[in-house]
Amino acid sequence: MTGQTPQELTGRAGWITVEGARTNNLRSVSVRVPKHRITVFTGVSGSGKSSLAFGTIAAEAQRLVADSYPLFVRNRLRRIGRADVDRVDGLMFTTVVDQRPFTGNARSTVGTATDIAPLLRMLFSRIGAPSAGYSPAYSFNDPSGMCPACEGLGTVDDIDLDALLDRTKSLNEGAIRFSTFRPGTYRWKRMVHSGLVDPDVPLSQLPEADLHTLLHAEDLPLEHPDPQYPKSSNFDGVIPRLRDSYLRRTPSHLTEDIKEGLARIVTRRVCPECGGARLNAAARSSLIDGRSIADWQEMPIGELRPVVSRVHDARVTPLVEAIGERCAAMDAVGLGYLSLDRLSTTLSGGEAQRVKIVRHLGSALSDVCYVFDEPSAGLHPHDVHRLLALLARLRDAHNTVLVVEHHPAVIAAADHVVDLGPGAGTAGGRIQFQGPPRALARSTTMTGRMLRDPVRLNTRPRPPTGRVTIEHARMHNLRDVTVDVPLGVLTAVSGVAGSGKSSLMADELVRQHTEFALIGQEPLHGGGRSTPATVMGVAEPVRDAFAAATGMAPSWFSANGRGGCQACRGRGVVTTDLAFLDDVVTTCEACGGSRFNPTALAATLDGQTIADVLAMNAGRAAELMASDARISGRLGWLEDVGLGYLAIGQGADTLSGGERQRLLLARHLADTPAASRLRIVLDEPTAGLHGADIDRLLVLFDRLVDEGATIIAIEHNLRVIAHADHVIDIGPGAGHEGGTVVHEGPPADLTTAARSLTGRYLRRTLPTPLRPVQLADRTGSRS
Repeated sequence: MTGQTPQELTGRAGWITVEGARTNNLRSVSVRVPKHRITVFTGVSGSGKSSLAFGTIAAEAQRLVADSYPLFVRNRLRRIGRADVDRVDGLMFTTVVDQRPFTGNARSTVGTATDIAPLLRMLFSRIGAPSAGYSPAYSFNDPSGMCPACEGLGTVDDIDLDALLDRTKSLNEGAIRFSTFRPGTYRWKRMVHSGLVDPDVPLSQLPEADLHTLLHAEDLPLEHPDPQYPKSSNFDGVIPRLRDSYLRRTPSHLTEDIKEGLARIVTRRVCPECGGARLNAAARSSLIDGRSIADWQEMPIGELRPVVSRVHDARVTPLVEAIGERCAAMDAVGLGYLSLDRLSTTLSGGEAQRVKIVRHLGSALSDVCYVFDEPSAGLHPHDVHRLLALLARLRDAHNTVLVVEHHPAVIAAADHVVDLGPGAGTAGGRIQFQGPPRALARSTTMTGRMLRDPVRLNTRPRPPTGRVTIEHARMHNLRDVTVDVPLGVLTAVSGVAGSGKSSLMADELVRQHTEFALIGQEPLHGGGRSTPATVMGVAEPVRDAFAAATGMAPSWFSANGRGGCQACRGRGVVTTDLAFLDDVVTTCEACGGSRFNPTALAATLDGQTIADVLAMNAGRAAELMASDARISGRLGWLEDVGLGYLAIGQGADTLSGGERQRLLLARHLADTPAASRLRIVLDEPTAGLHGADIDRLLVLFDRLVDEGATIIAIEHNLRVIAHADHVIDIGPGAGHEGGTVVHEGPPADLTTAARSLTGRYLRRTLPTPLRPVQLADRTGSRS
């Protein structure tokens, strides 16, 4: 902890001061946050933590920084509205490190995202033999270094003609099976008016040379085109047009039709020229200690560290030290199993956030405010403690670290804690506690009670009703794993990040036993137009209820139909595309963000407009629609999975990964006629949940299992692991050091499993002597 005088800790030099914050559900909150400290914002899910840390402090800081730029620059930056707060003082340059996955393209890798790749290129340019040239000659993103066959992508895409063409049809009948070449489209008109082939003759009857020209011609001057063909244009065939439009570049916006079409007609394989290395022959032939830069980049980072440390050459000593430090930091946040050549777009939100942490650790800036969104998400307890050391390094470099978190270890490591609550949504938004973590643990707040409540070991697991077997699982790092999975119980699948848990359950189990449904945290279809109401299938019954009450057509109560605001097309926001910059999103002034036009908003049901109902949480909406079981019954599941605080009309693109997963779980439960038929795999269902919310979720799991369900939770949370009936622990390490079953059996046996890191940390958290959990404690009803 950095030392500061009492004078430094007063006023703007020592504190970020917030007065009267009303963002989202905050109830005129006033708080002081110490600078150059680690402050954790905690509280139950939906209590207002993110609204205070991100929506008020970070948003206002970023708005003020943006306002300092010239007008020309400001017009091209994302517009951030003024936070709903009376006063914020003592702000500093602020960087948000959230869990949004990387949105890069096929040229963005872990190496480029962490800035390790440029260091490697410089290293090889100086001592690699034979030298390929300057550092760009070792870059797959530079023409001087990329493989000419795949243009630095490592894979080559081609068009499957059999999937693209229906040779029994003519052009006029839709022989080209891709949406942009359908009859009547612009590209179809260019083909039929080119004069190259008869558009009424099936492709199978065309001369081979004519068909080849139609498909493969590039910049071809036409001899006898129809009058409708553009006079100034040469002709490009179907294949060049598809390659230029979709394969050589990735458009920022693709329709669902085009996405489906590309998935059907495009084949991808490893580049035969470079074998997936992305680099040209000169770069691949330049070696250090017998290895090329491609060899270094395909190694797990944990294995790369000792390779780098063995390089002893005075010319590159600073480079070797910098690379070693970055690799050590990646290892420290539990990402040592990643390789530098892995696509950044394949990383989970938690992995992406930890990569960003490593990148910031190498920054020369100080006196910066870093705001983190649950950095422990996806981390095993073994890795959480190493993460805390990195956060401390950021603080000790004279920075301010704000963390929105639930993890007890992160809370305990903080210098200062701000606890919000007491409940979620309208029941939250108030400061419950401010002060040191030890004082919080003695408080009567829900978080204080959670910190005092020990993890309790289930010593009376339920017996399984049967078993299914995963046989010879070899996906990713799995080492020919065969394991039995019990039915009719709650199974926790544990292990360090990258050990192979998800590969075993989310991939192999679901593939081998299709009766299991995987419920993950992927984005929902529909983006901002998708809401909890649409996902739960209650949007249409709500529209029907308004139609019956008002005599208007149901489409008037759809933001995507007649009732939608014309200015924003029912989105509630207006998005301005700034080409190479981030889109600018502003609230629609015409509808005020409600998404509906005046006619729709003039109609009411029991005094409530359709916008009012969609702004309600599940409990209030279910109460208003209590007479319709299609609505109230399904919304009840939102309460059961801990999402009762969400507005049912909230855009799904604003939900966290954990919230999306629990929303999908609620839908799955609503759609399943009987719990006895329920077989689900949940990938980290406690992500983003407070300890009190986890206990509530476990009560739901117990209820479902008692009714015959089979639930498998891929988890790091020790409360869930200790509570389970059966544990399958994968490891012992990550990447090449994992991929085996370390333990399978009841959680009590896991505490004595010598090779299990999970067992070691579970043993440390248990009270002494071990206290068995009573079944009444778990379900509230069983004895």
